[in-house]
Amino acid sequence: MRAYADAARTAIERCRWIASRTEHDGCITRTFLSPPMRDVHDHLRAWMEELGMSVRVDPAGNLRGTTGPGPAVIIGSHLDTVPDAGAFDGVLGVVLGISLVQLLAGDSPVDIEVIGFSEEEGVRFGVPFIGSRALVGDARSVLTCTDAAGVSVRAALQAYGLDPEQLDHAQLSPDALAFLEVHIEQGPVLGHLSAPLGVVESIAGQSRVDLTFTGHANHAGTTPMGSRRDALAAAAEWVGVVERLAIATPGLVATVGRLQASPNACNAINGRVTASLDVRHADDVQRLQAVSSLLAEARLVADRRGLDVSHTLQLDQAAVLMAPALTEALARAVAATGRQVHRMTSGAGHDAMIVARRLPSAMLFLRTPGGISHHPDELVLEDDVAAALEVGVHWLTHWERDRA
Repeated sequence: MRAYADAARTAIERCRWIASRTEHDGCITRTFLSPPMRDVHDHLRAWMEELGMSVRVDPAGNLRGTTGPGPAVIIGSHLDTVPDAGAFDGVLGVVLGISLVQLLAGDSPVDIEVIGFSEEEGVRFGVPFIGSRALVGDARSVLTCTDAAGVSVRAALQAYGLDPEQLDHAQLSPDALAFLEVHIEQGPVLGHLSAPLGVVESIAGQSRVDLTFTGHANHAGTTPMGSRRDALAAAAEWVGVVERLAIATPGLVATVGRLQASPNACNAINGRVTASLDVRHADDVQRLQAVSSLLAEARLVADRRGLDVSHTLQLDQAAVLMAPALTEALARAVAATGRQVHRMTSGAGHDAMIVARRLPSAMLFLRTPGGISHHPDELVLEDDVAAALEVGVHWLTHWERDRA
């Protein structure tokens, strides 16, 4: 329909304008409550107020607009970015929430609240999901975290004109009905399927572990190969094990994304290497089994080479199931608009996994051309955005029927 196409075109234009509000010229970088975030808030506030919405910035820095005082369906995503980001990650979900309010023009059977979360990426303070954690009452512990300049979360809120002592007032209303996050996929699956949309059934659980292989540093030229205790060679052998296990286990992804070697010189055998391990799966049992297996394999590699290995668990995030009733209603909306339903697991974390602790939640993915995200080349297709809007309108207008 023409209305969806026009709204999609406008939504993309707004995302690109928001992308221009950045901390650094020549790239898109917008961290928690940085100066350009105020421009974004002002832009979206003006648009929401034009639509008759009541708008506020809550004590956690989340931008929130509501269509009425009644129990509301919440639609939202995040407004912050990674460094040198694309224009659509997170932001598109907020813009589409407001677009849905505009398309429905007061005809929704339920009130709508649109939220632009203040912090999802965790770039500035090293702690992700500050905005959504505030909604579920789990943000007070991060107030003392500091950024690279030594500024605390508490001080950043105060500098933005907010009162951190009122953080509890950012929590969800007990009358809130549900949460929907519309987000780009950030991967290639929908592209490979030639599908515009995917219905997210769960968000994968995630384990992060740091491993340290400790051998003995020595001269590269004078130490015979059979006498070496090379920590980097051990880590390299183990990285291959990680890849092979992930390839052999359906649904598992495992990544060694960082290696820190010491002394890290071209003419020295490395005596110490720290490696990161990131393991994700929709099934927590399989994820934890994979982590246990990979740690055991690291010990075998180390023992065979005469090294020591230790590990520290950094993150153990359980998989999050999206609310089945909401997910089925979303799938029906996709089918009702004449599109094939593709059910998916999200390999990346999203605000929906935090909000789901307190509120039934659902996610709709849009195709990411080329699977490129967290990069300036990140794109969306206008037809896909129009499809997401059509599905969103159908999902909302049939809210009462789907709840029956």
